[in-house]
Amino acid sequence: MPRVMGSLAIFGMMIGLMIGRLTTPEPNVLQQVEVIDGGLIAWFNNEPKLHGEVIDGSVALLFDAEGSPQNGQLKLNGKDVNWRVRLSDKGLLMTLVAARPLRGEWAGSEVDDRWRLEIRLQEQ
Repeated sequence: MPRVMGSLAIFGMMIGLMIGRLTTPEPNVLQQVEVIDGGLIAWFNNEPKLHGEVIDGSVALLFDAEGSPQNGQLKLNGKDVNWRVRLSDKGLLMTLVAARPLRGEWAGSEVDDRWRLEIRLQEQ
């Protein structure tokens, strides 16, 4: 009898783990960042939670997502803007910095089963 009860307990635990694995949502992942004229496009597999601010003339966006650190440069009115994606405690932090104050606007939409976030920059 103890063997039967132990077997049933192990079997129930295994079934519970399989069901839990199936119902766990897929994590949000930053797949790629594209440079466009006057901004960036960030591609995600799902819509992430997003918090964005303009802090002292730089644009900072915090995504509740996973991904790899990246950096690059883009041109805004013929002048350089540096961007960087790094890991933080709460997800991914994207910062856009230039020698002059920036203002940013962002909008997301679903395109081909992926989430596209377009970030447009302007000089202040």
